Amino acid sequence: MTNTEPDGTSETLGGPTPDPSNPAAKDPADWVTGDEPMTASQRSYLDTLAREAGEEIDASITKAEASEHIDRLQKKTGRGA
Repeated sequence: MTNTEPDGTSETLGGPTPDPSNPAAKDPADWVTGDEPMTASQRSYLDTLAREAGEEIDASITKAEASEHIDRLQKKTGRGA
C-alpha cells in the first residue's frame, strides 16, 4: 500500500526492513510485547506457511518469534514476494 505524503513523497508498507523514520516500525526483537504468546492471527498464518514449507514449528513461541518465522517462511514459500 502506498500513500502520498504532503511533501510529495510516498509512504510504503511491507518493505523489506522496518522504516527507521517510523517510530512504530520496530524489529521484532525490540517489541515491548514480543515475549507474549503469539496472536491467534499469527498462529493461523504461521500454520499455513509451515505446512506449505513442509516445516513444523513449536506452537508455544512468542509474538516476536512468530513474526520472524513468518518473515522467513514467506520468503521460502514465495508468499511474501
